[in-house]
Amino acid sequence: MRSSYQLLPSRGCAGLLGWLAWLLLRGSSAQGQVPAAAAPPEFEQLRAEEDYRYLANPDSAVRPSVFDPLKFIALSSTNKSYLTLGGEVRQQYEYFHNTNWGEGPEDNNGYLLQRYVGHADLHLGLHVRFFSQFKSGIATGKRGGPEPPDEDRLDVHQAFVDFATREDSAALTLRLGRQEMSYGSSRLVSVREGPNVRQTFDGGRLIWQLPRWRVDGFVTRPVTTERGLFDDRPNPDQWFWGVYGARSLPKLQGGLDVYYFGFANNAAEFAQGLGRERRHSVGARYWSQAGSFRFNAEAVYQFGQFDQGRIQAATASAELEYDPPALPLHPHFSLRTEAISGDRDSAQASLQTFNPLFPKGAYFGQVALIGPANLLDLHPIVVLRPLATPDVTLTVDWVFFWRASRADGLYTVPYVLTRSPSGAPSRYIGDQRTIEVAWQVNRHFTAELFVTYFRAGPFLRESGTGRNLTYVAPRLTFLF
Repeated sequence: MRSSYQLLPSRGCAGLLGWLAWLLLRGSSAQGQVPAAAAPPEFEQLRAEEDYRYLANPDSAVRPSVFDPLKFIALSSTNKSYLTLGGEVRQQYEYFHNTNWGEGPEDNNGYLLQRYVGHADLHLGLHVRFFSQFKSGIATGKRGGPEPPDEDRLDVHQAFVDFATREDSAALTLRLGRQEMSYGSSRLVSVREGPNVRQTFDGGRLIWQLPRWRVDGFVTRPVTTERGLFDDRPNPDQWFWGVYGARSLPKLQGGLDVYYFGFANNAAEFAQGLGRERRHSVGARYWSQAGSFRFNAEAVYQFGQFDQGRIQAATASAELEYDPPALPLHPHFSLRTEAISGDRDSAQASLQTFNPLFPKGAYFGQVALIGPANLLDLHPIVVLRPLATPDVTLTVDWVFFWRASRADGLYTVPYVLTRSPSGAPSRYIGDQRTIEVAWQVNRHFTAELFVTYFRAGPFLRESGTGRNLTYVAPRLTFLF
C-alpha cells in the first residue's frame, strides 16, 4: 500500500504544471505589450551562480518575465540587500528492456522519476550571503526499488554562507557549508545532473576571482544520498580536497585549466578487491576556437596508494567540434575519444584503474550504463535543427566501447564495479546508439525524449548475460 506522501507529488503534478502554464501564458501576453528588449539571462546549471541585480534598475533593457517579482525582492533602500527565490520541477519516465544487459530485474511498465527543488538566495549587503536549497526526489513503480541517485524524499541539498571582499579588479569569497561543485568539462567534479538526485559536498571553499583567472581551493566530505527525510550525511569514509585554476586566453579564443584533487576513501572497491584508497590527481585542460572549429583536450595523471600497493593511473581525452556554414538542417558535428587506464594485473598490489571521482551522471548519454574507468571509446555526434530553429534539436550519437585492460572489469558511474573480468578475453564491450529530441518550449519549459539501443559485445556475453539493451526516457523540466 502506498503512503500518502508517495501519492501527493503524482496527484499534485498536473495541478502544479497547470498553474505554471497559466502563469506563463499570462506572462507571455504581458510580454507582448512590451517593446523588443534583451532576453532575460539563461538559468545556470549551478543555480547559486545566477545574478538578478539588473532588476534593481527600473529602466533595465532586459525583457520582463512573469517571475521577476520572485527574482529580486529588495530588502533595503539601496537595493544592496535582497532575496532571490527559484526552483525546478522535473518529471521523467524511464523504461529499460534487458536491464543491466539481462542481469537486472525486468520492469515491463517502467517507472516515474520526479524531482522538486526550491532555493532561496539571501544577500545582506555586499559581503554576506546565505544560500539554501531543498530537494525532493521520488521514484515510483521501480521494480527492485530505487537506487541512491533515484530517490531522496526530502532533504537539504545546499546550505552555505559566503563571506566576500570585493574590489574593482578582484573578489575573494569564503564559502562554508553544504554546496554543489562543478569544474571544467565536469569529467571529474560535477553536480550529477543526469540522475534524479544531484551530488553535493559538505565543507569549505575559498574562491579568488580575477579579471582572467579564477582559483578555487576546497576541503570537503562528499554527501551520501539517503532515501528518507533529512537523513543525508557527509560520508564518514571519504574526504575530497583540491585546487582548481582556470585562465581565459582571449587571443587564442580559449582557455587553460590546471588542477590538483586529493581523494581519500576507506572503503574503495575495484576489480582487484576492497581496500583503503589515497589518491592524488593532477590534470590540465585546454580549449580553443578557430572559426567554425572548436577543440577541447584534457589529461589527468593519478598517483597514491591502494591498500598495500601504489596507484599509477591516467586518462587523456580530446574533442573536436565543427559547425559547417550554410548547410541544410544546420548540422553540428563533434568527435570525442578517451583513453582511461585499467588495472593490468589483479594479482599485483599496484593499481592502474583510473578513478573518475565525481563525474557527470550521464557521462555517455542520458543513460548511465558505463563509467569512465578502464575504458577506450570513440564517440561521433551529430546535432541537427530539423525546423531551422535553435528551439528544436535532434541529436544522434554512437559510442563504441573497449576495455583498456583485459585484466580489469567494467564500471558504471561513478566507479562501481558491475562486471568483473572473470577471465573474459575480449576487449570489446559493445556500442551504444542514442537519439535525443529536445524542444526548448520557452525559457522555463524544456521537453526531451531519449531513446538508446546498446548492442552487447563479446565481453558482456563472456562475463555474464549479454543481451542487447533498450532505454526510453521522455522528460519535462520546468525552471523558474
